[in-house]
Amino acid sequence: MKKVFGAMVMACASLFAGVAHAAGDAPSSDSMTGIHAGDILVRLRAISIQPDVHAGGALGTLGVDVNNAIVPELDFTYMIRDEIGVELILATSRHQVTSNIGALGGVNVLPPTLLLQYHFNHAGRVRPYVGAGVNYTVFYNDKLKAGDTPVSIRHSSFGPALQAGVDVQVAKNLFVNADLKKIWMRTSASADGADLGSLKIDPWVVGIGVGMKF
Repeated sequence: MKKVFGAMVMACASLFAGVAHAAGDAPSSDSMTGIHAGDILVRLRAISIQPDVHAGGALGTLGVDVNNAIVPELDFTYMIRDEIGVELILATSRHQVTSNIGALGGVNVLPPTLLLQYHFNHAGRVRPYVGAGVNYTVFYNDKLKAGDTPVSIRHSSFGPALQAGVDVQVAKNLFVNADLKKIWMRTSASADGADLGSLKIDPWVVGIGVGMKF
């Protein structure tokens, strides 16, 4: 899965080159096509959150893992230049935590993410993009226990985020979207005052959806 992000970036670049060659898609002055500085893009995606878990300390010994989740995601992009946009991503999900000794319970995750994006072929109908930024993750509504012992976790973290995707315009202000993100997030746990180690969740987020340009 670690090679998927690089492969998607290369695929986006190849797609851009192929479309430009086949269609002769030179920049257009027609504001009905493409995106331009000052545009606001709003996307609604269905996303699959697939944690890439690495546990340390006692959590690693216990084989702690975090399950996948499928949830909606809403994001807003403001184009500060024709090719450059800033995107804010909003979604929340609930995950079950498992271990070798059984289920440990559930926790909600809220990782608002801010990304700086570069949009290729901004004046065309097929528009690949890449992005990089930062996430602030909040863990909440956690009901974790190891047997009868409550487990406490650190409830926030900062981490980087990377993104690659493509928008395909299908009407004047409507487009479809495919998107892949890698988000780094982590927490740590303790029980009865004893440190249980760290838990890196670091999910891949695969999404598909629709968007509108305003």
